[in-house]
Amino acid sequence: MAAPPEPTRGPRIALAAAIAGLSLGLDLWSKAWVWNNLRDQAAWKVSDKLLHFDFACNPGSAFGFLNDVDWARYFFIVITLAAVGYLVHLARTLPTTSRAAFVAIGLIAGGALGNLHDRLVRVYAGDYCVVDFIVVYIWPGKTWPAFNIADAVLVAGVLLFLLVLPRTEAPTSNGSPT
Repeated sequence: MAAPPEPTRGPRIALAAAIAGLSLGLDLWSKAWVWNNLRDQAAWKVSDKLLHFDFACNPGSAFGFLNDVDWARYFFIVITLAAVGYLVHLARTLPTTSRAAFVAIGLIAGGALGNLHDRLVRVYAGDYCVVDFIVVYIWPGKTWPAFNIADAVLVAGVLLFLLVLPRTEAPTSNGSPT
């Protein structure tokens, strides 16, 4: 019995684009809400001991990486553009058998574009920065570093991609799976 035909690429790319668009939209909406409601205001406590929304302006990256380096913004813009370019390449070349791989590409792209948006347009106290606001208490009195929706979907996309990639057939030199 012959294997079913591989799904066509167009719907898979549309899926990745839709996931990226939804992720980006949710990220930008949440950051706009934080910018308008929590900037220079007290934190909004969702749960006293578990979750707060608190405005933070992050000029660097996760865990404060490169926060105090003048060229960090440009570095992260270039890295993000290269990563999004690579994601487009993956969407055009990955075998279409794994829907989850295209969901992962969409999540990663949406998260990357959300933080890129901030690096291009958000200025607070004279510095370009990424708006972070989700504060999770990992144990009493100790928080995980603040993050945002873009960070969350990007990490979820990377984890999903790492889970599905080993099960995704590699394309041969002519572009079809082995």
